[in-house]
Amino acid sequence: MKKILIANRGEIAIRVMRTSKKMGIKTVAVYSEADRNALHVRFADEAIFLGPAPSSQSYLVMDKIIDAAKQTGADGIHPGYGFLSENAEFAEKVEKAGISFIGPRPHAIRIMGSKLAAKEAVKDYDIPMVPGIDEAVTDIEIAKRIAIEVGFPILVKASAGGGGKGMRIVENLKELPEQMERAISEATSAFGDGSVFIEKYVTSPRHIEIQVLADTHGNVVHLFERECSVQRRHQKVVEEAPSAVLTPKIRKAMGEAAVKVAKACDYVGAGTVEFLLDGDKKFYFLEMNTRLQVEHPVSELITGIDLVEQQIKVARGEKLAFTQKDLSINGHALELRVYAEDPLNNFLPSVGTLEKYVRPVGEGIRLDDGYEEGQDIPIYYDPMIAKLVTYGQTREAAIELMLEAIKQYEIEGIQTTLPFGKFVCEHEAFTSGNFDTHFVKNYYSADKILAERAAEAELAAKIGLKLYLKNQQQLKVAEVGTSNWLRNRI
Repeated sequence: MKKILIANRGEIAIRVMRTSKKMGIKTVAVYSEADRNALHVRFADEAIFLGPAPSSQSYLVMDKIIDAAKQTGADGIHPGYGFLSENAEFAEKVEKAGISFIGPRPHAIRIMGSKLAAKEAVKDYDIPMVPGIDEAVTDIEIAKRIAIEVGFPILVKASAGGGGKGMRIVENLKELPEQMERAISEATSAFGDGSVFIEKYVTSPRHIEIQVLADTHGNVVHLFERECSVQRRHQKVVEEAPSAVLTPKIRKAMGEAAVKVAKACDYVGAGTVEFLLDGDKKFYFLEMNTRLQVEHPVSELITGIDLVEQQIKVARGEKLAFTQKDLSINGHALELRVYAEDPLNNFLPSVGTLEKYVRPVGEGIRLDDGYEEGQDIPIYYDPMIAKLVTYGQTREAAIELMLEAIKQYEIEGIQTTLPFGKFVCEHEAFTSGNFDTHFVKNYYSADKILAERAAEAELAAKIGLKLYLKNQQQLKVAEVGTSNWLRNRI
């Protein structure tokens, strides 16, 4: 593999390019009209224009991307995450074009892309599942009967869903018809598939995922877990590795379960198996993401494994150069997704120009970004600006370094999630490790950040006043040797 086209944009495109260049592989960027001057376009060896700004006319047009690969002689396509990364049809088209798809095989994407199909695929592997029904439900009377059997609260979930879309928590029988109708409608609109199913709602869960890696020779390993419980609107914002609550015994069991899931669909490449962990530390299989995850850097830092490099090597047909026994956890890593969102206004998107953009630097600080000062944040794509990652020998050290990195990271012109990251890292529930997916709902409010800012401003004002008064009381005398008046007198 001598040249790779990255079918993505922003920080993930640059992330893949960095490893590719390290491996001596040429890179091809693709871009839309909105990204004509983007950093990833300049970072690549070649760049091909795809079309207008909307992703439906550029980054999501399969034939344009494959044509760009053929035009530049790329023999591999890396999809990154988002866009076409979990599209089985795209993977098939890439393979038919005689180009290597740097990701799993189409059938694995297809199976794990449906939560119902995924549950069916792993049911014979003795993997703990959330109580519920593993088939689509549309009849409300059948849904009522299932809900009563499972016990409230329940979760109505879209089979093809993700990111919280097509998902509804139902507390009682009276709410069920309306919430089920909403879930079906949202699932149909978002995914073109209104299939929903019902499972028990695990109260106060933690979201734990296991990174897996598999080659084409039957070898599968896991790279331990990531804790992804700090979320807003079912989207992760803060992730860390390892989890603060897993015991070695639970970690081993979850890792082995994740490997079984990968084997159940004949998985190849890097993927993530997601689990829910309840208050009694019992874990349940949730789903599998058949791509590289946004939060993959924390796994890289604690294991020393470059996951993009491994993806490329697997796509070239190479065997994994290590076994499970060779892998161990070293230190602790923390990631904050820096979104162009206003945490003081319900995390609404904040678009505009990066009037000031100063990156944090220092040992243990990693920043995966795709922007620079003066660039605009386009409205057409995901609002993530960067992934701010810190690493230390202990969890406490990683958290302290994250606070320092947030302090250094200067972004003006738009609102970002940096203040939210600071709030999380300073909160006792997070620092103690005693939190779950309800962290934002239970602890966060914009008023708390505003109150903290007011207190900081008041303290700064008091310090300024004290210095002013002290300065006023001091007699000012010209220093000998510096005054022209004194020199002239002598």
